[in-house]
Amino acid sequence: MTAPDGLSAVKAALSNTGAASSDFDLNPDVVLPPGRKLRPASVLVPILCNGPEARLYLTKRSSALKHHPGQIAFPGGKQDEGDADITATALREASEEIGLDPANVEVLGELPSHETVTGFIVTPVVARIVAPFTPRPEAGEVDEVFTVPLSHVMTPENFLIQSRRWRGSRRHYFTVPFGPYYIWGATARILRSMADAAGRS
Repeated sequence: MTAPDGLSAVKAALSNTGAASSDFDLNPDVVLPPGRKLRPASVLVPILCNGPEARLYLTKRSSALKHHPGQIAFPGGKQDEGDADITATALREASEEIGLDPANVEVLGELPSHETVTGFIVTPVVARIVAPFTPRPEAGEVDEVFTVPLSHVMTPENFLIQSRRWRGSRRHYFTVPFGPYYIWGATARILRSMADAAGRS
């Protein structure tokens, strides 16, 4: 099913959310320890509805980073002690990473949490950017800030399942390529969850 374009699909997704997701969803042979401790984190899913179609902002992480260099990601990171809540974390990180003023954001809601292979429990915070802004990539952290049409990532048929060997075993994961950008892993999994939830409306 092809999801409708625009913010209505996102609002439908937020009202029809399902279960939490993880980097292990497509790898049922992985057995996770029941007592594992996950660190709280959040990402902002920032959408601008200005112009002929809504667009989603994403980042390309710096190739110099130790963890996930060069990967496509939402702005976000781990929760700090000074953050009032997980939404505050997402807004702070987006301000730091792409220069998005929290005052220029309308928070629409949260998607189910996502567990990463690196031991984080990530809450995706979906938000509408109120007015167009000029992104400012955080030096040393973000190589590029770009947008993709929201309709592209809200269409389940645009997602692929691919695999590669990781730590001695084959790991499967979602991808949703767009132009020169290879969107995969946790970012693609969260987007797929949002697309699926919109389709349940």
